[in-house]
Amino acid sequence: MKIRRIWEIAFSGFFHVKNEQTAVLTQYHVKTSYQDQFFKVLSQYTLSSIASTGNVMAEAYYERGDVCVMWIIERWNCRIAYEKHKSSIAAKAIGALVKVGIVEPVKNFFLQELEIFSKEISRDALTILLFIDVRPGTEERFKSINRDLMPVIRRAPGVLLFQLSQIVAHKTRFVVYKKLRNWDTFQYHLKEPALAPLMQFLQTSIAVPPFENGYHHLIQFGQR
Repeated sequence: MKIRRIWEIAFSGFFHVKNEQTAVLTQYHVKTSYQDQFFKVLSQYTLSSIASTGNVMAEAYYERGDVCVMWIIERWNCRIAYEKHKSSIAAKAIGALVKVGIVEPVKNFFLQELEIFSKEISRDALTILLFIDVRPGTEERFKSINRDLMPVIRRAPGVLLFQLSQIVAHKTRFVVYKKLRNWDTFQYHLKEPALAPLMQFLQTSIAVPPFENGYHHLIQFGQR
């Protein structure tokens, strides 16, 4: 009976994880000669994802200043829906192209969302990812600072979306995903006095400073 109970608990935990909302970042560093092909298949993948049951959002980006670095940002209402879509024609097209068209392995980041809010997002919003690797032992402080700042961030007029996530299986690694009205809004946002505790933390508690090295400025392509 004890063994049976252990299996029941394990299966229950597995089923719970499988049914939690899933957020995924995927990075492709592609060969220059395959850029156009990747633009096509990643665009098709986002359209296919959006049309699939269980999808919340799917967007494709390339990095400002380095078109060879491309990203897919997607959210699904459960892990099962995400994994089911990986067998789609669009996903298989990416897999086939990856075999010949990348210069380093594809990077997948599964995220646990900690804080999130969204307003109406304009077509030309500035999109920014910030990867943050904090020093061991400072994770809870970092989460607490962000939690306390959420009312301020929600009121900021130019911040259209803010999402703080922790990378699954890496307790010291976090990702901030932001959409802002424009570059001036972003610069103003960084100088907001209420963000001083966060900026101080980022300047003193990052595993490998400076924290600015973790920024990725993205430009969306494909579906709008």
